[in-house]
Amino acid sequence: MRDEAELRLQADVLVIGGGPAGAWAAWNAARAGARVVLAEKGYLGSSGATAPGGTNLLYLPPDAALREAAVQQRMEGGGQLSEARWIHRVLDQVYESLQLVEAWGYPFRRDEHGVPLRDHLQGPEYLKLMRKAVHRAGVRILDQSPALELLVDEHGVGGARGLSRLDGRRWEVRAGAVVIATGGCAFLSKGLGCNVLTGEGLLMAAETGAELSGMEFSRAYAPSAAFGTNTRGRTLGWASYYDQHGKVLHAGGPRSRDFLAKALLQGPVYAVLDKADTPEKRAILRRAHAIFFLPLERAGIDPFTQPFPLTLRYEGTLRGTGGLRLTSDDCATSVPGLYAAGDAATRERVCGGLSGGGAYNASWAICSGSWAGHGAALHALDAPRERRLRPAGGAGLRPVQGSAPIDSAALVAAVQSQVLPLEINYFRSEAGLRQALGAVDALWPEAGGLPDTRTPQAALRAREAAAMVAASRWIFNAALGRKETRASHTLAEYPELDPAQRHRLIVSGLERIALRTEPVPA
Repeated sequence: MRDEAELRLQADVLVIGGGPAGAWAAWNAARAGARVVLAEKGYLGSSGATAPGGTNLLYLPPDAALREAAVQQRMEGGGQLSEARWIHRVLDQVYESLQLVEAWGYPFRRDEHGVPLRDHLQGPEYLKLMRKAVHRAGVRILDQSPALELLVDEHGVGGARGLSRLDGRRWEVRAGAVVIATGGCAFLSKGLGCNVLTGEGLLMAAETGAELSGMEFSRAYAPSAAFGTNTRGRTLGWASYYDQHGKVLHAGGPRSRDFLAKALLQGPVYAVLDKADTPEKRAILRRAHAIFFLPLERAGIDPFTQPFPLTLRYEGTLRGTGGLRLTSDDCATSVPGLYAAGDAATRERVCGGLSGGGAYNASWAICSGSWAGHGAALHALDAPRERRLRPAGGAGLRPVQGSAPIDSAALVAAVQSQVLPLEINYFRSEAGLRQALGAVDALWPEAGGLPDTRTPQAALRAREAAAMVAASRWIFNAALGRKETRASHTLAEYPELDPAQRHRLIVSGLERIALRTEPVPA
């Protein structure tokens, strides 16, 4: 990557990522008096996993009994890796922030008494409103401008460099603090809204020495029509399942977590929403999850009477709980000046080892974004003004001397061949994980090859490919390090929970990956 930049900006806080977490971080940093720049890979307001559909929220009134019950339920479901204090913090912050969202003009549904129901947000309306709020706060927004690397010196992180996807122009923002809100890594598995989530934020942070936590819990797959990308599968609770010969595999109602994965290993699986057996039920489903029906309607399928094929799409760290390790209440990472929010940050403190999807992820984005933005603004006030910053980027940007050109498409396909298969990453075994880790370890030197920089798209693809290789290595190292079955992590050789392993697994490094344990605070 050439080092000159056509656009140079100075800020107190740079937020990288424009989903809900990035928007809340930028708004809170600006409210704290910071000059803020937000750089988004796509378009703030329509990019990312939240934008295409609706999401639930952890909105509970300040009722001590209700909240304590919710906290204990999450502690148990997350394998006792959560922290009650952090869950209570989330409940408090969400309650406060959603009142702001309503004041900004979000049209929450109301009950029969006129009380707003703040437990659900429609993505398009929500993010459109957040863009307006961020703009009104005075934040400079760089759309279609993915960050590629961080800037560092002896004081820590002090900005970032990236490019415009539209014209290839290089940009540089120097800032007293940076918030990574780039989302998780879904490995280009074609989930709706997820193909911008390829892990560069994790890679950029790791290049500065940041640690990650909870990567072993990246085992989540979501159902989708085989010809579609929509992974909002709650509607499938009304379905019966069939094999390719029309034999009933499951006749609706509750089903085991492993049901669909096991069935797909045996052959094609089809679903029919035949449990929605009245016009009223069907109308309710269409109103509640309209986006679920779009690909089916385009294919000419009536899902209430006609079978449609299913698949499972890997959601990686997006619906896992792993990400950058947090060291303080304001979502600081282990590197000075660097903060993390949303799916780029570990959600273990709140979710433990169980999927952070749905209400928990959406609520965490609001809260962690708010805390990280405020913390970054305060840090920036004390940051040195004169700094000798240097770029920290490596793989996918600056080739190792004498290396061959990167074939980004082939590199991505090679990573996917180890990360996506159910038999490797869902039905985990030591032998399968070791084989997969060996394969992705062998890809890391290729990620350090000569990138194609003839177009901005090609330059970005090289960095994305390198980030996916790095993320896969962290995931497999951590998965092999947790020799038990806890929450969403399973290992065939260790089918029971081991009380002695009630700790977090911290991974770090790129050339050589280190693994250590960290106790869960009482």
